[in-house]
Amino acid sequence: MFAAWFNLGPDQATWGPTPGEISIVASPVPPVALALTLAAAASGPALAHHSFAMFDRTKELVLAGTVREFQWTNPHSWIRLDVVNDRGAADTYAVELNSPNNLIRQGWSSKSLKPGDKVVLTLNPVRDGTKGGLFVAATLADGKILGDVTRAKTAN
Repeated sequence: MFAAWFNLGPDQATWGPTPGEISIVASPVPPVALALTLAAAASGPALAHHSFAMFDRTKELVLAGTVREFQWTNPHSWIRLDVVNDRGAADTYAVELNSPNNLIRQGWSSKSLKPGDKVVLTLNPVRDGTKGGLFVAATLADGKILGDVTRAKTAN
């Protein structure tokens, strides 16, 4: 016999096997246990989010280049910037920005940057020397500044 709390009334449920029977009784999940399980499942993305320790926030790198790609994505937007190096070849830098939700509040849109745009980016570089960093500010070709206007730079 199988008695489940959700489909039998209390007078019908068997709370233990009678001689010669095996009874499986399902009990309700305590609300606190259910809430904790749901909270733990929902926190997975937050736990997976990285810290900003990979960026050297004590240094600023100024790069003049051409936008290769602007990704308007969650949880972070990205700029891929081509910068001409000393040998005349292009190095591509990956620059991490805030989320689109926060960028909108700072005056950005998904069309703020387009491939081919000439920009000067100020960023906090990656500590390990990888070509990339954390976005600080952008100075567009028309002089408009996106990001921290107090730290924006012009071409070197």
